[in-house]
Amino acid sequence: VVCPAGVPRKPGMTRDDLFNPNASIVRDLVKACTQHCPTAFLLIITNPVNSTVPIASEVCKAAGTYDPTRVIGVTTLDVVRANTFVAGLKGLNPAEVNVPVVGGHAGKTIIPLISQATPSVEFDAETLDKLTKRIQDAGTEVVNAKAGAGSATLSMAYAGVRFTNSLLSAL
Repeated sequence: VVCPAGVPRKPGMTRDDLFNPNASIVRDLVKACTQHCPTAFLLIITNPVNSTVPIASEVCKAAGTYDPTRVIGVTTLDVVRANTFVAGLKGLNPAEVNVPVVGGHAGKTIIPLISQATPSVEFDAETLDKLTKRIQDAGTEVVNAKAGAGSATLSMAYAGVRFTNSLLSAL
C-alpha cells in the first residue's frame, strides 16, 4: 500500500506544519489497512515522514498487525534530487548517477553521502556545502517556486514508483 495522501506544503510552511492534518489521514488509512490487508507493506510518503511513519507503526501495534519490516518511510525523493543535482553539476545523466541519502526527510536530517556516489564524483568544499544544503532544502525550493500552487507532486510520484518497483523487484 503506497500512501502519498495528505495536505501539501505551501510557501512558508515546514513539513512539521503538516503534522496535524496529515497525522489523522495516515492514522485512518493505516487503520483501514490493518483491517483489510494486515500483512501488506505500508509505504508512507505523507509528510512529515519522520512523524507519520511512527504513527503508522503505532496504529499497527494497536491492531496487533505490526511488522517493522513492512512499515517503511519513503524518502526516495531525496535520492532523486541528489542524483539530479550532482548530475547537473558534473554533466552526467541523472539516470546513471546514484547518491545514497540517509537520515530523515526534513532539512538537516537529510544526509546525502556524496562521497559514496556512483560514479565517483568530487567537489571543492564550498560547492559540496552548497550542494548539500540545496539537497536538504529542495522541497522548500519547489514549494516556493510553485508559489502556493502545490508542492512536488510529480517528482514525489516518480520517487514513489521508483521505490515501489525496487521493493517489488526485491521480493
